[in-house]
Amino acid sequence: MRARGGSVVLLSGGMDSATCLALARRAGGPVHALSFDYGQRHAREVRAARALARHFRVDAHRFVRLPLGPLVDSSLTRRGARLPSRPSGRGAVPSTYVPARNTILLAVALGYAESHRLAAIYFGANAVDYSGYPDCRPEFVRAFNALARRAVRSPREGGLRIRLVAPLLALSKAEIVLLGRRLGVPWRLTWSCYAGGRAPCGRCDACRLRARGFREARVVDPAVEGRRR
Repeated sequence: MRARGGSVVLLSGGMDSATCLALARRAGGPVHALSFDYGQRHAREVRAARALARHFRVDAHRFVRLPLGPLVDSSLTRRGARLPSRPSGRGAVPSTYVPARNTILLAVALGYAESHRLAAIYFGANAVDYSGYPDCRPEFVRAFNALARRAVRSPREGGLRIRLVAPLLALSKAEIVLLGRRLGVPWRLTWSCYAGGRAPCGRCDACRLRARGFREARVVDPAVEGRRR
């Protein structure tokens, strides 16, 4: 999975994007990170992204502000909206889905990759323990790669062939925990909670998926352990 020309990682500050960042660093070449403030309630993840970028010593870390909140309907951007308290079933799209979010963020990443001559975009989509989002499925990744081949300058015109890499697509959360541990991901720096509090709420579906992943991997989550002390 070596990325000729380096890579850009969509870095949200969560478990999946942190693992992607570690994989991109291992692949070699320059590694850039893009983090987005799109009006999400859990702005705490922006601080987590900054800490992870420092830990992995990325070559560049850019923050992009895209105020999607007033434009889209999602409990993740609507203040005061009730968040799901349990993971959605397979095929169900939860209220935390932000319409077309990943399409928008990846379009920005594609333009950034072409401008900086980076051959790969790392994207932490997960289709096994995924939360029902349509833009985290294998068919979405295939469709975006088809788009990317047509949306940028072709290699024949001096451009790169930029590909979207989704290395966690077929992994469970437990498998991601184990992979991240092998790669040295500092789980204590990551943030998964959808709520906007100072500590993870432990009730939202993101917190529950994270807890299940660590439990099934038989690994202690340092974020939870730190709260108990």
